[in-house]
Amino acid sequence: MSGESDLYFKQLHLGQMANLVYLVGSHSAREALIVDPAWNVDGLLDQAESDEIDVVGALVTHYHQDHVGGSIMGMEIEGVGRLLARKPVPIHVNSIEGDGLKEITGASESDLRRVDSGDTITLGQIRIRLLHTPGHTPGSQCFLVEEEGQPGRLVSGDTLFLGACGRVDLPGSDPEAMYRSLNETLIRLPDDTLVFPGHLYGDPQDTLGNQKQTNPFMRVSGLEQFLMFMGVG
Repeated sequence: MSGESDLYFKQLHLGQMANLVYLVGSHSAREALIVDPAWNVDGLLDQAESDEIDVVGALVTHYHQDHVGGSIMGMEIEGVGRLLARKPVPIHVNSIEGDGLKEITGASESDLRRVDSGDTITLGQIRIRLLHTPGHTPGSQCFLVEEEGQPGRLVSGDTLFLGACGRVDLPGSDPEAMYRSLNETLIRLPDDTLVFPGHLYGDPQDTLGNQKQTNPFMRVSGLEQFLMFMGVG
């Protein structure tokens, strides 16, 4: 592995709602986690298997059905339930959203690993730092994938989109929390951090530095302007 990256990272465009799902792990450890297992769980597991990578868990950005499976808008989306049926691995979810995830997916408490902001998961030379970024939902979280000597990769779920941010008009949403998540938490990460969002609403990735310069929700002068942009001020 000398001189080569240990990072195993795949972005897959799946489903009818333009979701982006990720396999994140380590070549040397031959292990990975699925970020937001939904839509085609068998395909995700088969992809990892074909790459000779063992899926050892899942990371949940938030508990909406298009990211974890369940019933929504007349659709039955496969997700966590299918993953547990085929490969019973721990599901890492923010502690605030564990109960909601169980209700939507049918997972049991023993299936979950309730996590908090600042917790880390290490696979080989890869460290995944969990960042609590409420706003879209109370327990929304982003995952900062770190490897020494390489720019970080931020898997941002429905918190930060490229040129936009997640909705804050849904049950449990909080526009003021979203403002803080974007403009107090994520904005402090290095400019060379690569952003990988939860939906393909344009480009599949960008640098955080460019988002700081071009995303109107990260360029606001304060909470009042942010709320105005969100239509709730």
